[in-house]
Amino acid sequence: MEKSRFMVGIDLGTTNCGLAYFDSQESSSPGAIAKDFEIEQIVQPGVCEKRKLLPSFIYLPGKGELPQGALKLPWGAEKQFSPGEFAKTHGSTVPSRLVSSAKSWLCNSGVNRHDSLLPWKSKDDVKKISPVEAGALLLKHLADAWNHHWGKGKEETRLENQEIILTLPASFDTEARELTLLAAKEAGLSNLHLLEEPQAAFYSWLGRHSEDWREIVHEGDVILVIDVGGGTTDFSLIGVEGEKGSLVLNRLAVGQHILLGGDNMDLALAHEVSKKLGAAGTRLDLVQMFQLVHACRTAKETLLSQPDLPGAPVTILGRGAKVISSTIKTTLDRVAVEAVLVNGFFPPCNKDTAPQEQTGAGFQEIGLPFAADPGITRHLANFLNQQEESFQEKVGDKKEKKKLRVTSVLFNGGVFKSTLLQKRILEALAGWQGREIQVLENLDLDLAVARGAAEFANVRRGKGVRIRGGAPRTYYVGIESTGPAIPGFPRPIKPLCVVPFGMEEGTEADVPCQEFGLLVNATARFRFFSSNSRKNDTLGAILDELGDDLHEITPLELNLESQGKSSGLVPVFLHTKINDVGVLELWCHGKTAKQKWKLEFTIREAKKKPVPG
Repeated sequence: MEKSRFMVGIDLGTTNCGLAYFDSQESSSPGAIAKDFEIEQIVQPGVCEKRKLLPSFIYLPGKGELPQGALKLPWGAEKQFSPGEFAKTHGSTVPSRLVSSAKSWLCNSGVNRHDSLLPWKSKDDVKKISPVEAGALLLKHLADAWNHHWGKGKEETRLENQEIILTLPASFDTEARELTLLAAKEAGLSNLHLLEEPQAAFYSWLGRHSEDWREIVHEGDVILVIDVGGGTTDFSLIGVEGEKGSLVLNRLAVGQHILLGGDNMDLALAHEVSKKLGAAGTRLDLVQMFQLVHACRTAKETLLSQPDLPGAPVTILGRGAKVISSTIKTTLDRVAVEAVLVNGFFPPCNKDTAPQEQTGAGFQEIGLPFAADPGITRHLANFLNQQEESFQEKVGDKKEKKKLRVTSVLFNGGVFKSTLLQKRILEALAGWQGREIQVLENLDLDLAVARGAAEFANVRRGKGVRIRGGAPRTYYVGIESTGPAIPGFPRPIKPLCVVPFGMEEGTEADVPCQEFGLLVNATARFRFFSSNSRKNDTLGAILDELGDDLHEITPLELNLESQGKSSGLVPVFLHTKINDVGVLELWCHGKTAKQKWKLEFTIREAKKKPVPG
């Protein structure tokens, strides 16, 4: 596809969606930053306004609940749903018809994400939608709003014809990434690339400091990007390294998936307010508790964005016929918010602390698999401890006993609008490392990811500095050797190198070796391995045996289908590709164009187990 006029960044967030862009027809001076696209949406029945953010909420009204035309948008017929500001505000009073946290459900492997299950726990008379459909509806609204502004009668400027960077948590697994792409495809967006949200946040900072970033960070620095969003907590490390007299940026590590964020904080605040109401004699039922959670979210956002306010009002509907007259009103005090958030989610801990584990009951409710430990500081300490060994291996020279030392921090996510929460992270890091930490400031924590995604699209066209994120290890796929079967002994496995150490994301190549037999139409087990020490093996190299310097990654068990063929071996050649979010795509190509299969696994933070001897 030829280069599009616009380079667009989309943040499909748990709480808010944002969209930013560069226009290639405008002259861009050094240091130019992405523009925010204001998104038209229903804010009140019959009222449509532009806002910089589209709240990631979808309201599904009941039949006859709203007057005709209440949800009509400028670009088409009235829908049977409403995403955005009206959904967020009105839906908080009718939570049984409000879809929220769809992104968290999209990565919940405990449910079928194609099933119509949202709003969660709503009544049978509510027509539900799937997490994939919810993501598609939010993206479709963004596309419709863009096309209404830029694409009227101009096919070449419609959003689906632009270069798009769509962001997602760094910790999303392969299936969650695929479902995100499926949601985008259902919204009509297929010309896109994926980018990790912490990297996007850093690209936003980098874009504003294109002229002086080398004066702010220096060779040997390690930058921690900590992104606490509505649903997830993400950690990434970016190293500043010297190369041929210049500075380059390398993504060193990303954290594991942690379902912990603003949603958990809203629930904790709701319980705090519920206790306060209970002490005054007011008991809330389940529906009112749902309302209270949404009301506490609004109050929390108000207090975090307006640091001078001592408190924010919280209102929920009473029970009985006289709803208005029995409205329950109280106040969420800043002191209470800071106590719950700081002490509950950012507790002091030492550098060797690990997250607390909780023994699960035999039977549990199906729902979102939130992290058992809400202590973000403990998760951070554990992440940095896990990276210590690999960091030493990367810098080499163990005689000097070099340690992983974070020198700068970039905060992202609306939670960090509170300088008090930033301070707690900085105090923890300073205590662990015995030194002060530099803060890299992002101007707008709600829009940084969308702006950074647009910046990355600009970088892809050769304008700006790219963060390199080559493979941190060498990766292999197991090839079963031929030969006679020996009773009691499995056939030996030979490791084939499919990702050499340092292979850059976004690159691909044919595996230069002979063809192999691929088992189709039968369940097959594919074994993958990694090595920290074998950094000189080239693509296509076959090792004679599984040595102690290889570690096995959780294998894949798949049934690769081939039409018109019974189970058996098909001769294939291999093609390897690492996409933009660190997922290995190992393509198996047969004799014809129709004969091709894809295996995938993430090459980041793989859990290792020793290879059996």
